[in-house]
Amino acid sequence: MSNINEPSEAFPYLPPTPEIKERYAYIFLLGEPVKPNLAKTIFDKVISLFILVLVLPILLLLKICFVIEGMLIKENHGPMLFYYWAVSGGKRIKKWKIRLIKESYIDQELASNHDWLAYSREWSPESRTYVGKFVKKWYLDELPQFWSILIGDMSFVGPRPLSEMHCERDVAQGNVCRGLIRGGLLGLGHINKGTEEMGNPIFEYQYIDEYLKRNSFSLLLLDLKIIFRGIILVLKGGGY
Repeated sequence: MSNINEPSEAFPYLPPTPEIKERYAYIFLLGEPVKPNLAKTIFDKVISLFILVLVLPILLLLKICFVIEGMLIKENHGPMLFYYWAVSGGKRIKKWKIRLIKESYIDQELASNHDWLAYSREWSPESRTYVGKFVKKWYLDELPQFWSILIGDMSFVGPRPLSEMHCERDVAQGNVCRGLIRGGLLGLGHINKGTEEMGNPIFEYQYIDEYLKRNSFSLLLLDLKIIFRGIILVLKGGGY
């Protein structure tokens, strides 16, 4: 058994308040995943494919940097990519990431089962490789998730997919959002990262409410606004 202690930063998500339950009561009664929006799905696939082609040189350059750092500093060697099991739209998916931490900080037994806890030491500054520090600052560790968007496991906008253990915890505390629509690279809550609003469940229910009530064109406009705010967040280089 692992003795890893979960970092407090890993699960900021709060249970739904009585006000949320009252205001969005119909969402709690849905009970099963919502039918995907066709226009949103087409947008996701087309733009994710375009971005994957665009960032391929960046991924290749990062791979070279990983190899060189691993050759110069033995404890920093290892694969660039990994995944852990997460939940998106009620479905178990592979959540791909770029490795930030040294191999010695990874619980290899848990990693063999693709358990999120294996990589949970990433919040410790001393655990990160030099390339990992740069990658995290500019949110480059999220780049592999454009592949997840392309294959339909995720969307550009939606509730952030949580690891299986965190999703079970979120459901146990009364939230239902991650079982209804595909998880997003960005979300109304995630673009508040670094503020006191991070983890407030109201944003997830607001988005699902808009998702269900808006027409396809209006929903795409909302997604574009959220994506634009996400781009501003990335440009600030505030990853931690």
